Amino acid sequence: MHLTSSPVDWYAARAAGVVAYVLLTSVVLIGIAMAGKVRMRRWPRFAIEDVHRFGGLLIGTFVGLHVLTVAIDSFTRFSIAQLLVPFAASYRPLWTALGIVAAELLVALAVTNRYRSRLPHHFWRRAHYLNFAVWGLATVHTVGAGTDRAAPWLVLLVVVSSAGVCAAVVWRVARSRSLAPARTASARRLSATTRG
Repeated sequence: MHLTSSPVDWYAARAAGVVAYVLLTSVVLIGIAMAGKVRMRRWPRFAIEDVHRFGGLLIGTFVGLHVLTVAIDSFTRFSIAQLLVPFAASYRPLWTALGIVAAELLVALAVTNRYRSRLPHHFWRRAHYLNFAVWGLATVHTVGAGTDRAAPWLVLLVVVSSAGVCAAVVWRVARSRSLAPARTASARRLSATTRG
């Protein structure tokens, strides 16, 4: 496509990618908090779910803007096929491929979210775990493909994002294990009540 050689386009592509990554990290953190049944006094659960859903739409918007601005820039010279097919690009092929796979997984997850009510809950929930793969691939793509990858502000952003997501996952697993005995006891009481 290569419609422009303006540096504004390249800055827009980089900015859109960074904003998409920050939004993705935020939405993953909100999702982990929701799965861990965090209760917020000032925010009802439906409001948090709406923020989570809207954040997902914003991620898609900024990923789309990132891809579009990369496509029209004449510096990297990506063809449509190179933007859609992993390992087809000559520009940092591995790192670019990881970003493409992350974007394509994101689209697949958006489809499962759109048809959530028609899908079995266990299937949707398992598919939703792919958000961690999307986040991980996006993190590696940011570190490997970004022209700002050595900039201190981006390194700090990736380190803080990674620490936040890792800490949230550890918290979620610990919370799940601490609640497991209570759930088992509750299930036994319910089973005994229905038999009796």
